[in-house]
Amino acid sequence: MSHSSAEGRLAALQRHLSAGVTLSNGLELQQTKSAGEQRPAPGGGPGTLTIVDNRTGKKYDIKVDEYGTIPANSLKQIKAGGDGVGLRTYDPGYVNTSAVKSAISFIDGDKGILRYRGYPIEQLAERSNFTEVAYLLIYGELPSSKELARWDEALMRHSAVPDAVERAVAALPHDAHFMGIVLTAINALSTVHPEQNPALAGQNIYKSKEIQDKQIVRLIGKMPAIAALAYHRASGRNISQPNQRLSYSENFLYMLDAANKPGYKPNPRLARAIDIMFTLHAEHEMNCSTAAARHLASSGVDVYTAIAGAVGALYGPLHGGANEAVLRMLERIGSVDNIGPFLEGVKNKKERMFGFGHRVYKNFDPRAKIIREVAEEVFQIQGRDPLIDVAVELEKRARADDYFVKRNLYPNVDFYSGLVYRAMGFPPQFFTVLFAVPRVTGYLSHWREQLTDPDVKIARPQQNYTGVWLRDYETMPQRQNRQMMGDTLGEVAPSNAYKRRVAGSNWS
Repeated sequence: MSHSSAEGRLAALQRHLSAGVTLSNGLELQQTKSAGEQRPAPGGGPGTLTIVDNRTGKKYDIKVDEYGTIPANSLKQIKAGGDGVGLRTYDPGYVNTSAVKSAISFIDGDKGILRYRGYPIEQLAERSNFTEVAYLLIYGELPSSKELARWDEALMRHSAVPDAVERAVAALPHDAHFMGIVLTAINALSTVHPEQNPALAGQNIYKSKEIQDKQIVRLIGKMPAIAALAYHRASGRNISQPNQRLSYSENFLYMLDAANKPGYKPNPRLARAIDIMFTLHAEHEMNCSTAAARHLASSGVDVYTAIAGAVGALYGPLHGGANEAVLRMLERIGSVDNIGPFLEGVKNKKERMFGFGHRVYKNFDPRAKIIREVAEEVFQIQGRDPLIDVAVELEKRARADDYFVKRNLYPNVDFYSGLVYRAMGFPPQFFTVLFAVPRVTGYLSHWREQLTDPDVKIARPQQNYTGVWLRDYETMPQRQNRQMMGDTLGEVAPSNAYKRRVAGSNWS
């Protein structure tokens, strides 16, 4: 490992340790498991908040809990006539709303910190492996050697895809998007395991730890095979059946590349690169798709449907599809010489820069630094992608430009990951699948945690109604004289194939 890499690890450690300094304002600090480290009380810690309603002159004392949050329902008591409904908060996108209590991962966006169950992501990426990290996320602690062996065996024993799922995928077009295929496969899994479906087996079925664990190993175990199945739907080749003698990441590459040669073994350095990428993408707190998983699961739906819904959210270009957008942006820039004009275009709102900035991180995304090292490792084997020079120089110039610095625009996890995947021979449309494979572990961690959450309720956000208040139904003759107002159906043009059909005889 290079000297710069060692310096990076030291800087990362310093960031994590500095998160526990004593506050000068004397607020109570919360002790953590880490030796000597203390957590600053979130939001200043517990207490009360006094609200004076200037509309009525009334004063209210609202409890602030140990997480620095107030119960949203406590605002209902604040009323000022009108319809008699109490105060509510308006928070599009849940920018400042905590909907759950979770012990799975922690992010400090200002310091560029990401931890799984208290462990810095840098340590896990360097010292651990994906299946060990998956166990940590699901069960809360790193496994012993015996526990890890049982876990790995269970995952690999459940790594094959049922015939019914393969047939469902085979019915899709060869040019179907890879993520559409993955979604089909996960939903099909739900139908072949009816014994776990609350709609069929009863709402208490997931109180059984045996049932929980079975679905967890099924989904984590089968995701590489589902991804390989999607990959080969486009390639026209058959998926190689799982090789249980290989590691999780090796087996994934085996199913892609073995071509039914039992003795084939993937390059261990490339398998390790994939394994690190899986670790980095396994979990990321309450993001859009994880929130979708919890939202769906709150209805009591089966776990496969909840996970499929989360993967559907991940499919979006503003979420899991962002690394594909980064790659297309770098291809459009083309060379280092074009970076200056591109950055000026971004400042003038004529260009859009992908891979910079993050909803949470207001500092460098810690995963991006690790992926940059992984990229260099992959390039040593696969050949150097010329776009990496464009990416490095783009990052360098953007971080030296006040326009981007003032806006806290730093490279995120998507900035380099697309280059790694492209160098390994994956088409851009497959990138989000490589995100989904490990992230299912994060979804399942939240699903399992929510099953025992005493505060959980079916998700049902409020709304601010902006429509017409009340009107009488109009008969059809009354509507004929009305001027066209508001939205109406636009032109739905018929396809040429439809025109050909209706041009024939006896169509209608």
